[in-house]
Amino acid sequence: MIEVQHLTKRYGNFLAVDNISFTAKSGEVVGLLGPNGAGKTSTMRMLTGFMPPTEGSAKIAGFDVQQDSIEVRKRVGYLPERVPIYPDMTVNDYVLFWARVRGVKNPKQQTAHVLTTVNLYDRRSTLVRNLSKGMRQRLGLAQALVHQPEVVILDEPTIGIDPQQVIEVRDSVRQLGQSHTVLFSTHILSEAEQVCDRVIIINKGKIIAQGAPDTLRKQLQKGDHLYAQISGANAAAASKLLGTISGVEGVSPQGEGYAIRVKPGKEVRGEVAQKVIEGGYRLLELRPVAMTLEDMFLDLVTKEQDS
Repeated sequence: MIEVQHLTKRYGNFLAVDNISFTAKSGEVVGLLGPNGAGKTSTMRMLTGFMPPTEGSAKIAGFDVQQDSIEVRKRVGYLPERVPIYPDMTVNDYVLFWARVRGVKNPKQQTAHVLTTVNLYDRRSTLVRNLSKGMRQRLGLAQALVHQPEVVILDEPTIGIDPQQVIEVRDSVRQLGQSHTVLFSTHILSEAEQVCDRVIIINKGKIIAQGAPDTLRKQLQKGDHLYAQISGANAAAASKLLGTISGVEGVSPQGEGYAIRVKPGKEVRGEVAQKVIEGGYRLLELRPVAMTLEDMFLDLVTKEQDS
């Protein structure tokens, strides 16, 4: 549904997007992850026809974003980071306006339907200027969906809204994935892990990893991670004690205990327990810890910056 080949964008001498390629299938929720300035918004603007690429190509539902721009726009719903609003319109009139601009058949009926979908039907007579930030995000989502697009592109849809509204937007994204191809950008790693079928990690305009969160974890996790809680030992003593164990690569404080990084293929839990007891301490907890998407992201970005 989305096909990107060697897409590149330059602003003068600045290379914002550097020769990226990826696909997104029908019914798939794909997260575009990266720090601020990584190239996420530039990528989305090229995919929606907002601006042309410098090099490379992209297709939406088989139509080229440059050669068939009008056909692409018919099939894409776009929620930019800053929602385009008309503050003196009512909620209903705003969405109805976009339905007519998009050439929707039965625009009044479709407006009522999409307002119900984004939980704004009860606010249909409210002036847009009187909506909260979260409700404006939902309104922006309504205008992106009113023409029933095959592809929905969302740029940082949860930025600046309260936790309850974040949950509502995430639920909406999951529901959209059942009948649309969804591409959304975020720099919140836990968000992508909860919502996405697949993630694309981008930094300094380059894709540095992509795949399902679980697949990425298996590919990128080097060794095991353990969590140990030890009674009676301070940080210096615990680090010294655990650091003497063969196979332990590092020890760092984490909450009330310690994170232990272990070399691949090494089993150290028995020796950890033995060392703690021999040291005169009590082992309160010892368990494996799965590497989070955030851990992988920070590791990848750090390596990319070092290189």
